[in-house]
Amino acid sequence: MRALVSQSPRTSASGEGTHTLAVVELPLPVPGPGQVRVAVRAAAVNPVDLATANGVLAAGGLHPARDSVGLGWDVAGRVDALGAGVAAYSVGDEVIGLADLLDAVSGTHAEYVVLDTHQIAPAPLGVDPVAAATIPLNALTAEQALDNLALTPGQSVLVTGAAGGVGGFAVELAVRRGLRVAAVAAAADEALVRGFGAEWFVPRDVERLGAAVRALVPGGVDGALDAAVLGGAEVLGAVRNHGAYTTLGPASAIPLRGIRTSRTWIAADGERLAQLSQLAAAATGGLTLRVADTFALSDAEVAYGRLARGAVRGRLVLVP
Repeated sequence: MRALVSQSPRTSASGEGTHTLAVVELPLPVPGPGQVRVAVRAAAVNPVDLATANGVLAAGGLHPARDSVGLGWDVAGRVDALGAGVAAYSVGDEVIGLADLLDAVSGTHAEYVVLDTHQIAPAPLGVDPVAAATIPLNALTAEQALDNLALTPGQSVLVTGAAGGVGGFAVELAVRRGLRVAAVAAAADEALVRGFGAEWFVPRDVERLGAAVRALVPGGVDGALDAAVLGGAEVLGAVRNHGAYTTLGPASAIPLRGIRTSRTWIAADGERLAQLSQLAAAATGGLTLRVADTFALSDAEVAYGRLARGAVRGRLVLVP
């Protein structure tokens, strides 16, 4: 099969070196016990894929330095083969899934991928695979980040990067939990994030974020989800004493004023993914799925380059 990998033939022990993208031929993977093989129909490109491809994750100690690392987390596709003991799925089932193992020979940016059954869920009914491929990583991250904040209905939450992949889902999922949302995004995205359900809006280039938020929400918000990774010092000023803060970045914030701080590290969760898939189904329309553009696997380098330049609204999706 064809698979996209990041190659670094001169990689040092620190993970630094020359990194290039390449579509290579690899043996067709065989599912083991409790696993399925998925014929990939679509796979989204995410910022974490850029970080893997550029060697940032290896340099940060998140996986060993390798000469070649597989790429891709999100997938939508069709079950192609079953490992021993798999009863919940059949060949031909449409699924979405999340490959959350960093140190992989190949990921979802390939023609086939093998996943454990806890990493997949039935695909959303009535949704094109290209759109469905945008769900797993971003929606699960938003859901798990909101879990970490542990807010209750009626409380308020600040979401930075509210027009982004994780942030957009976070706004919608927070509203579904009965939370009041203050959204931070570019001024041009105000209508977009208000459409997701945000009650308050703060431009991301505001000079003092904490003061701007407190002007809207007296006393500060009950929690903050820093999806844009602005940094704790910037965002904590918007949070009330003894509130909660979580970030998607590599380092958490200092727990000033009794604020409970955490980092959200994504983990595959088939049960929660199934709930999100049902929410995204065409008949429900509970999640807004956004696709910026599609690319053939052979054009993956173009897609990665476009994501690296920024200002992409919605996900870029590879279609093998």
